[in-house]
Amino acid sequence: MSLLTPDSGLLFWMLLSFGIVVFVLTKFGFPVIIKMVEERKAYIEESLLMAEKARIELQQVKAEGEQIIATARNEHKAIIAEAAELKDKLVKDARVQAQVEADKVIAESRRLIEFEKEEALRSIRKQVAEISVSISEKVLRTKLAEKGEQQAMIERLLDEINVSKS
Repeated sequence: MSLLTPDSGLLFWMLLSFGIVVFVLTKFGFPVIIKMVEERKAYIEESLLMAEKARIELQQVKAEGEQIIATARNEHKAIIAEAAELKDKLVKDARVQAQVEADKVIAESRRLIEFEKEEALRSIRKQVAEISVSISEKVLRTKLAEKGEQQAMIERLLDEINVSKS
C-alpha cells in the first residue's frame, strides 16, 4: 500500500463522512452562518444609514446654530446701536436743557443786575438831590441873610419866569 493511493474502502468511508459533514453543514450550519452574515450586513447598512442621517441632522443643527448666532450678533449690534443712539440723544437733550437753564439763569441775573443798577442810580440821584438841596439851602441862607439880597433874588426869579413865558 502506498501513501499516495488510498485503499477503496478507506476512500468510501472518507467520502461518506465528508458527505455527512457537508450535509449537516448545509442543512444546519450554513443557513445559520448565512443568516448571521445577512443580519450583520443589515445591521451595518442600517448603522450606515443612521450615521448618514445623524451627519445630515448634525449639519442642519450646525447651520441652525450658525443662523441663531448670526441673528444674535445682529440683534446685539442693533441693541448696541440703539443704546448708543439713545445715549447720544440723552446727552444732546441734557445739553439743550442745561443751555436753556443757563440762559434762564443768565437772563435772570442780567435782570437783577439791571434792577440793582437802577436802584443804585435812583439812590445816588436821591442822595445827590438831597445834598444839592442841603447845599442850596445853606448857600441861600447865607446869601439871603440880608433883606436886600432876598428882594434881589425874588426879582431875578420873576424876570426869569417872564422871559421863559415870552
